[in-house]
Parts: sequence; C-alpha cells; structure tokens
Amino acid sequence: MADTTARSGLTPQQWDEEFFVEYLQNHPFKPYMGTGENSIFQIKEDLTKKKGDSVTFALVNKLSGAGVTGRTTLEGNEEEMDSRSFSIAVDKRRNGVRIAEIDEQFNAFSLRQAGKVVLKDWAMEADIDRIYQALLSINGVAYASASEAQKDAWLVDNADRVLFGASKSNASSNDHSTSLANIDSTNDKLTTAALSLMKRIALSATPKIRPIRIEGTNRRVLVAFAHPRAFRDLKEGTALQQAMREVSLANQNNKLFQGGDVEWDGIIVHECDGMPILTGVGNGGIDVAPVFLCGAQALGMAVAKRWVSKTEQFDYGDKQGVAIEAIDGLKKMLFGSGAGDTDDLKQHGVVTGYFAGVADA
Repeated sequence: MADTTARSGLTPQQWDEEFFVEYLQNHPFKPYMGTGENSIFQIKEDLTKKKGDSVTFALVNKLSGAGVTGRTTLEGNEEEMDSRSFSIAVDKRRNGVRIAEIDEQFNAFSLRQAGKVVLKDWAMEADIDRIYQALLSINGVAYASASEAQKDAWLVDNADRVLFGASKSNASSNDHSTSLANIDSTNDKLTTAALSLMKRIALSATPKIRPIRIEGTNRRVLVAFAHPRAFRDLKEGTALQQAMREVSLANQNNKLFQGGDVEWDGIIVHECDGMPILTGVGNGGIDVAPVFLCGAQALGMAVAKRWVSKTEQFDYGDKQGVAIEAIDGLKKMLFGSGAGDTDDLKQHGVVTGYFAGVADA
C-alpha cells in the first residue's frame, strides 16, 4: 500500500494563500478597505479575471433638480444624471531575498517560510507609504514632485475641501505656498474645533464627502488620518480628554476603532506613524503636519494579481532566493467637476488639512 504524500507543487499555492491572509490580517488600514462603495479604500479586482492595464471607477452624482408636481408633464423634463469616471493603471511590484542553505536541507517550503516575514513586512510598509503618498498627492503627482503651478491649480479646484490651519481665512487667493505660510505655531494646531470645522467642510462640499456606515449599526462616521505631531496637539486639548473618557468603553467593540485611536464629533482619528511632514513651509519656517479627513471612496485600488511567490537557485544550488510580486495600482480618487468627464478634478472623498507640526522640544 502506497502512502499519500503532499505534492511539492502545492506548496507555493499554500504559502501564497497563507502569506496573503497574514498580510491582510496585519495591515493597519484593513478596517477601511473593501470592495463596496461604503469603503474608504475601495478595491476592484476586475483585472484578476480579464486582461487589461487599468480599472475604471464610476461616480454617479445625486440628482439635484426639484422634479415635477401635480399635472406637470414629466416627459421631456427628466433630469440628466451626472456621471464621471476615474481610471487607475496597474503595474508590477516585487522584491526578493537570497538565502544561503549551508546548514539546512534544501527545501522550497522552508525557504519560503524563512523569507515570508521580511517580505510580508516589506509589502505592508510599501503599501502604507503608497497610501500616504496618494493622500498627499496633487492630481496624481507626488507632492514632492508637484510644481507650485500644479499645487495652485489643484487648490483652485479643491478649495471647498482644503483647510489651512484652524481657519478658512488662512487660504490666501488659492495660492498654495502663501496659504501654508499663514499657518502659525500657536493658533493653527489641530484641535477639536478644527476637526469639527473639517467635518462641516466635508458635508457642505460639492459633491459632499460621504461618511461611511459602521457595519451592523446605523452610525455613520468620517475617519481622519493624522500625522503624529498633529495627533499630539489634538490629545492635549481638554475637550478631547473628556470625550475620550466618555466614549472609550463604547468603542471597544467598534471594528474601525484601533488601539490609540480617539473619536470626536463622529470622527475617528487615527495616528499615522511614517506620514510625511512638510518641512519649514509654515509661518516663521515651522513644519506643517497633514491631516486627511476621509469618507467613502477616498482612495481606489486596482488589483490584477495578488501577492504570489517565486523561487530560484543560484551558485549551483548553494543559495536560494524567494521573491514576491503583485500587479496593482493605488490612487486618490479624483472625479471631474467641469464640463468634460475629467475636467477640473476634485479629490472625491478627502478633506486635506494642514496644521502646525512643531517638533518636540
């Protein structure tokens, strides 16, 4: 009687599935990711089932007309739906490690296990950095690479969803650099009042930024991703300290709520380690810390291939390498607000806030 043994060819699939599950379980932004329109980070995997180099996200704005009443004829008075599109291109991302097998048996499974932790950490950190860069980006251009003209043009189109410091009056003639220079270290810290102002901006913007619904409840919330220096200033306020004592127990079972998060006025505030700081651009040369207040469909992610692994031997088998690769794309959602489909792009689900970010003494 022959024993049944596991086929070596199945090992990669088992490892890949385990890697992907662990990757998602440990991803700090997992609570905000999903395939539906209620997610802050909306994921589309259309290209996993068909060929293509990009995925298109659609937006249909709500109707704004008054309709007809009484005996008024509806035929010929129908309202046109305002639909827009946003495309995200995909690209291959990959990394690998090479491991000497002097003291262990040559085995693809053990090699994959040895490299899994460091490769998973790399993939996760790379994704987190991409999220920060996407949130900070100027119409798809990395903030550090965007010209002043591009930043000013972005501000013109997004004036109803950008806040410089604690007051809307800090915005100076839609000049991005001048507006940043109005942010001072005393009056323009992130506070509960500033958070509430950002919320009012989100709900009054055109189109407005939609809060996300907490699963299993009737609650709708916005989520703010804050630089650690802005988060520090927020926590020092007495109003928030009192609120933290009152809501801490209620949020223990909230799936969106993570350790260290705080809540104010229907906003969950998440401290983001590693978020970029804008150095020396504020009043008197102070640093400015970004805060992103997000609702539904703030970022989009197109996936053509989930993370998979590959192995290769080098130096007559003395060394073996393991690599991971994925094909995807991630961007801040931008939909046109002008006459054409993509004219006058607006960031769809984000209010961008800039606040004083003075370093600790």
